[in-house]
Amino acid sequence: MIYTKDSNYKVKFYLDSKKRNSPALDYLEKLNQQEKTKILKYIEFLRLSNGYLDEPYSKHIKGKIRELRVDFGHNRHRIFYFTFISRTIILLNGFLKKTEKTPLVEIKKVEAYLADVLQNKKMYE
Repeated sequence: MIYTKDSNYKVKFYLDSKKRNSPALDYLEKLNQQEKTKILKYIEFLRLSNGYLDEPYSKHIKGKIRELRVDFGHNRHRIFYFTFISRTIILLNGFLKKTEKTPLVEIKKVEAYLADVLQNKKMYE
């Protein structure tokens, strides 16, 4: 993994255009400080790497959607994201992975969030 310190990528949290909440931010805020700090460190690595990290740090899920993979003890945190126009990384949602495969219900949620972002691009400019 190579980090570029002069990255001009930025990170933004998805904001539901109707409910006005941010699922990824809500997920992070519920974690203890140590887990939150580690995930934020990985998010910064992602930003410095221009939105792309190799496995095992990140994995392609479907279409433009990828997951940031942060393990903390037995907890396997996953943060869904995609790289958007103007060098912006949009964090869509987070969840605690408890099964071998990523649950389809989680993928369906972030597909809807991605569609919402694409329909409301001006919110992220």
